[in-house]
Amino acid sequence: MPHYRRFTDASISEKILDTIFLITIGIGYLFAMIHLVFTHQYQDKTPGLSVEDIRIAYYGAHQQTRLGAAINGSMGKFLKSDIQKNIILGWIEDGSKQDAYSASVAPIINDNCIKCHSASGIMKSVPLTRYENVVELTDTDTGISIQSLVRVSHIHLFGIAFLMFFLGRIFILCEMPLIVKRVTVAIPFITVLVDIFSWYLTKISPHFAYLVVIAGVLMGISIMAQIIVSVYQMWFYKPKTVPVEI
Repeated sequence: MPHYRRFTDASISEKILDTIFLITIGIGYLFAMIHLVFTHQYQDKTPGLSVEDIRIAYYGAHQQTRLGAAINGSMGKFLKSDIQKNIILGWIEDGSKQDAYSASVAPIINDNCIKCHSASGIMKSVPLTRYENVVELTDTDTGISIQSLVRVSHIHLFGIAFLMFFLGRIFILCEMPLIVKRVTVAIPFITVLVDIFSWYLTKISPHFAYLVVIAGVLMGISIMAQIIVSVYQMWFYKPKTVPVEI
């Protein structure tokens, strides 16, 4: 009868390496969730991440401009006061005229935004160095652009796929019903694909924002389950039978 490798076959050194990797992945995932909250939580002008935040981020707030949505959302924290925010919002409402921009809006943007929104900044894809750049953002807010979605999508797919693969390679050393194991290692890959494609669907219809949330929750549960079960079986579980299949 063939013998398939399990945690009982692993050396202490290998268990230490796997455990440190799993803990690091778990902590990294928690920080990713915190970053997600900080990035999107104020899209609907209230603290805490909600489905409405996700809807506005991807579909947009069609009743307001892109610049207004950014200032009312995650970018508002970079302004020094509500007075500055109201000056920019008032300029948008008054027609986004160039002379008013030069007199009151440009100094605020140059003081608070140019460091990142310039050719040498981390947000160089959205420059705010000239009036022409800024006025383009005063049209209807349609959410994150397709170009930005494509950029984020390929980063997520390449990066997360490697992490999921190594996480799954460790998890398959656990002893449990085969159907449970096979479904568990497949769920993260399926949910990350559903999550990413639901971004594009939400661009078409805001109702798909619920799918973004559901896929993200399922992915998180699967990741944490694999980490917790793997660490437990690695160090504390005592098998009763010899495993016969992977």
